[in-house]
Amino acid sequence: MAHIPDSSWLEAKLTGARPRAVAALLRYFRDLDLAEEAYQEACLRALKTWPKNGPPRDCASWLIMVGRNVALDHVRKRSKLTPLSLEDALPEPDDAEPEIAARLDAIDYRDDILRLLFICCHPELPATQQIALALRIVSGLTVKQIAHAFLVNERAMEQRITRAKARIAQANVPFESPTPDEHSERFDAVAAMIYLVFNEGYTDAHPKSERAGFCGEAIRLARLLLRMFPAEPEMMGLLALMLLQHSRRDARFDDSGAPILLDDQDRTRWDQRAIAEALAMLDKAMRHRRPGPYQIQAAIAAMHARAPRPEETDWAGIEQLYAALERHTPSPVITLNRAVAVSKLHGAQAALDLIEPLVEPLEGYFYFHGLRGALLERLARHAEAREAFGRAIALANTPAEAMHIRQHLDRLQSAEKSL
Repeated sequence: MAHIPDSSWLEAKLTGARPRAVAALLRYFRDLDLAEEAYQEACLRALKTWPKNGPPRDCASWLIMVGRNVALDHVRKRSKLTPLSLEDALPEPDDAEPEIAARLDAIDYRDDILRLLFICCHPELPATQQIALALRIVSGLTVKQIAHAFLVNERAMEQRITRAKARIAQANVPFESPTPDEHSERFDAVAAMIYLVFNEGYTDAHPKSERAGFCGEAIRLARLLLRMFPAEPEMMGLLALMLLQHSRRDARFDDSGAPILLDDQDRTRWDQRAIAEALAMLDKAMRHRRPGPYQIQAAIAAMHARAPRPEETDWAGIEQLYAALERHTPSPVITLNRAVAVSKLHGAQAALDLIEPLVEPLEGYFYFHGLRGALLERLARHAEAREAFGRAIALANTPAEAMHIRQHLDRLQSAEKSL
């Protein structure tokens, strides 16, 4: 008698198979909408068939074959040809391996998945569309889920995703296997997109937030890529970085939803298993002796994770790592982060001197004005601090960010009353 999987098992199998199946269908038909629709229909068939007959040996291949037949049927109908009967084409789970499965097994599907992810992060798409498309196509989140996370209505999100697909179709993205140089370019673009997904959740990652799940989804995608490219140190670094940042999720907000600064967090609530995995992965990445920005950022996060108490943080080491990151990837945001370490080592005035040249490039950046206000507050330049905090609130991306700045303003007001 076949084993009948429960619904959670089915969901896990379908979610795990999605990137490979959609990527293969996209390569076959070169139509993102058709590939997605065919996969959804294959999932419906699986939900009807697998509980009764048991799952196939290779769930992804089964879904690809069924989805391929669905799509062929659709194409033939569209071409006014005789449609293929799906019932005739549907493979039984206990069949011997058919010829098509053997061909599928011979395909290097790593390029398929990398191509799918690369399409989702096409450079012509704005970052918000890249994230939405990846969450919809690769991760399988519903439009309703994504819309709630971005605080827009479903119709607006559907339009956003539709526009992204249209721009990709117009861009004529190549489907051939990438050259080694293109492989590297695609890998870098995909890693950046995955980190965008993570940060979209991390900036408002209170457990009750709709976006909180984005962090876990980005980690899942990074694990997928690392399985395909197990010797890639930068993917190890990215996964280690996200694990270290996400390990603090339970300590980052109080019961009212107010953010808790790193130095004030209860470190006993940090996820030690995630930290241990990340530290081991970072050590493995560094043995390749090919440092990159994700590895350096992970090393900075590791400095915090290794400190039992805030006062034991190796700020000198962190400042050196930020300086190395500046040399590797010059950016005003990196300099801004380095200024935090400088303030710990050399005081608020030294940090303020470091960030003053960043006024123009970071004029519209919330964290610049927040840090500048905090440094001015420490120097008792209250009027200037209040102005900087006011600018920060106007630029806040989330309620948590605005609440954090209001705490600074409340503290300023109390200090002025006590004078």
